[in-house]
Amino acid sequence: MSHETLLVERDGPVGWLTFNRPDAGNAMNAVMLRELEDAWRELDRDPAVRVIVNTGAGRAFQTGLDVVQLASDKDALREQSRRTRDAELKLTAWHNQVWKPVIAAVNGVCAGGGLHFVADADIVIAASTATFLDPHVSIGQVTAYEGIGLARKSPMEAVLRMALVGRYERITAERAFQLGILSEVVAPDELRAAAQRLGETVARNSPAAMRASKQALWGALELGLTEACRAGAQLLMDMWGHPDQTEGPLAFAEKREPRWQEI
Repeated sequence: MSHETLLVERDGPVGWLTFNRPDAGNAMNAVMLRELEDAWRELDRDPAVRVIVNTGAGRAFQTGLDVVQLASDKDALREQSRRTRDAELKLTAWHNQVWKPVIAAVNGVCAGGGLHFVADADIVIAASTATFLDPHVSIGQVTAYEGIGLARKSPMEAVLRMALVGRYERITAERAFQLGILSEVVAPDELRAAAQRLGETVARNSPAAMRASKQALWGALELGLTEACRAGAQLLMDMWGHPDQTEGPLAFAEKREPRWQEI
């Protein structure tokens, strides 16, 4: 499927979803808002894709809503406002219930609504030149979804500082690494290759086991400790008897790559 504002590609077991409005800082216009849901679904349904990498074209990763364009498209603005009000956003993999592993490869500035894609990714890596900021309060808006998601990854004080300082301060990639917002910083010209390698490494594992593990760990954020462990136990037991649980030990014993069952 072709897209106007996104690039959707495959490289072996790794699917790539790239924001492709570089002249607009990859901001989300009405078209991108529609295409994001379709693109996530497309990659999620492709059995050849085991891992999805999300990145941006040009100098920016993602700079949030294109408020100027949306102001001229009243229907799109109303729909996005409704989804925001009703907590029915369809921007990220998590919003769209994509249970394949998702890697955010932050290539440049990530601002405002772009933080959704960092907060909701499973693994985040970044170019050393990447920066992060939340300008909502600087234009009289409220930080909510993005900051709430980031507070699950980073100390609250760091998230509050970013939210309250607004556009007057940027977090560097190195500082984001120290805060636990991301797990690896690489040279800008090595980002794509690093993300591809990481994706291929993750893709070597059982798709069914990774799906269940992701559901268990993300689900734990919604529950108390006891309830999360009980829910995780159910997901664990659901894998009992799965062919991958036989194939994994057998492949290890035979010193070969496992042949996982597709899902």
